[in-house]
Amino acid sequence: MEKKIIIVDDEKEIADLVELYLRSEGFETAKFYTALPALEYALREEAALAVLDVMLPDMDGFTLCQRIRERYFYPIIMLTARVEDMDKITGLTLGADDYVTKPFNPLELVARVKTQLRRYTRYNSPGEAKQEEDTLDLRGLSISRQSHKCTLNGKELSLTPLEFSILWHLLQNQGRVVSSEELFEAVWGERYLDNNNTVMAHIARLREKLGEPPRRPKFIKTIWGVGYTIE
Repeated sequence: MEKKIIIVDDEKEIADLVELYLRSEGFETAKFYTALPALEYALREEAALAVLDVMLPDMDGFTLCQRIRERYFYPIIMLTARVEDMDKITGLTLGADDYVTKPFNPLELVARVKTQLRRYTRYNSPGEAKQEEDTLDLRGLSISRQSHKCTLNGKELSLTPLEFSILWHLLQNQGRVVSSEELFEAVWGERYLDNNNTVMAHIARLREKLGEPPRRPKFIKTIWGVGYTIE
């Protein structure tokens, strides 16, 4: 069965081009030029991934991303003509998995789509879990690779695959400081760049879901200039 990709961009030429390249790689697509019909479709139909433009006439892509995230955890890639770091951080903290700045090479976008789908499939396949270490527990926090569930004091947390993977990697390395570079390369499987704020944005979102106070976090602690640790 073909994996369905939702495409939303008010620039018809870009939406059509993205659709053309994705279909040439065997993906099924659902294309929209505005946000509201796309949201209605996303909440009604099953998809594998969404590519969302930030600047849309009826609802911005950040809000659209957030609405989809309320129900689904499949990968979301944001497209934008703006390059400010704050825009990128905003998208990532609202649940986006990747960010592509216009103009972009369609082949690069297709490659990122494939990477996100591989990662999502891997972290949602019980067979990929290490049999000797299926569940990790720490002070009321429990995370299971087999069921892909995380609970805090018995209450289940809704984590995206990336958030789950970050927390799992930190818990696996409990007591050791994990650098942003190591965390990014372990979870994203790509080379880390010094100006990459992706890890910071996802850590912030993860802390929010864990109910962590910014100044005195119970679980994920920042070691300034070094990285993150769970003690």
